[in-house]
Amino acid sequence: MSARSGEPFDTARAVRDIEDLLAGPVPATGPTAGEGDPDTGEWTATGGAGFRIVPLWEGDPLTGVYAPEWNDAEEASEAHLAALVGELDARWGAHRAVPMHVPLLRKQEGAPLPPLFDALLGEDLYGDLTVWGPVPEGAPDRWIGVSVGHSDGDAPLVMAALVSDRPVTELPDAAH
Repeated sequence: MSARSGEPFDTARAVRDIEDLLAGPVPATGPTAGEGDPDTGEWTATGGAGFRIVPLWEGDPLTGVYAPEWNDAEEASEAHLAALVGELDARWGAHRAVPMHVPLLRKQEGAPLPPLFDALLGEDLYGDLTVWGPVPEGAPDRWIGVSVGHSDGDAPLVMAALVSDRPVTELPDAAH
């Protein structure tokens, strides 16, 4: 569960959160570490060598929810993501897609992953990334990514943003 649980999605707030993320510090080195609210333990951020990830929105838990309500929840989360991507495309130009299936397969095989991808999967952020960068705002050479997804059918859908001081690109499929 993230610190955004129970909050309605607001595109303007999500853009402000991304602006704050872009302007904030990014660890240059060090281990990947998650952060939580000291009172509730809810996830608030994850940082590691060259990146920071924060939740932007969290939907309702999907425990006991089946179609068509489950489909409605998924469609609503995709609409939230599309609204945010539209705002960021208007600001920074066309985005690129960075699929997450290769990192997921590598993790399942026990293969090493770059820390950013390992952290995304560690927070159950399995959705493909929508990426811009380097973006012209904030610190030079920063990449921004957003994603929405969840770990299983019962978990809430979560939208998250990341900032990286290194290019965020698709991982090659090592098996081919």
